[in-house]
Amino acid sequence: MNVNIKKLNENAVIPKYAKPGDSGFDLVAISNVIVRPGQTVKVPIGLAFEIPTGYELQIRPRSGISSRTNLRTILGTVDSGYRGEVAVTVDNINQKNDNLHNGLLTIENEFIFTTEEQRSGTYVIKKGDKIAQGVIAPVIQAVFTEVDTLSETERGEGGFGHTGYNFDFYMIES
Repeated sequence: MNVNIKKLNENAVIPKYAKPGDSGFDLVAISNVIVRPGQTVKVPIGLAFEIPTGYELQIRPRSGISSRTNLRTILGTVDSGYRGEVAVTVDNINQKNDNLHNGLLTIENEFIFTTEEQRSGTYVIKKGDKIAQGVIAPVIQAVFTEVDTLSETERGEGGFGHTGYNFDFYMIES
């Protein structure tokens, strides 16, 4: 499958698969982005994609970043009709801790000493870092039919821990 890509920034990196058979390709940050504890940021990658009709670009986490840091890539979908710049949404789930040494962490867990106002638990995503992965996947569109009843199954309405945990749902009226 051919996917046309437009570079919107000179630092943008055209994606490629690292190994034969890989489903995901790396998405690379085009600039340094600081992500403070509790903050959500968009990390630009400087690319626009022409995804063929019937497909989507899925933005997914890189397992190494998720396992080594407190940065969490938010899953995303780029529809075939979108032609703007793709960005990766990242959360820093750290809580601010003023008892730690001042500094920033990189996604490689490298420590960078900085100024007093930047506390530990803050990450810097550096230009050129592989921050997420993209996967091209087929899209199936459903036809939705309203009915009065649904077919019976063994599971029925059991969900959210039905095999061992009990969760109650409460709706708060506004």
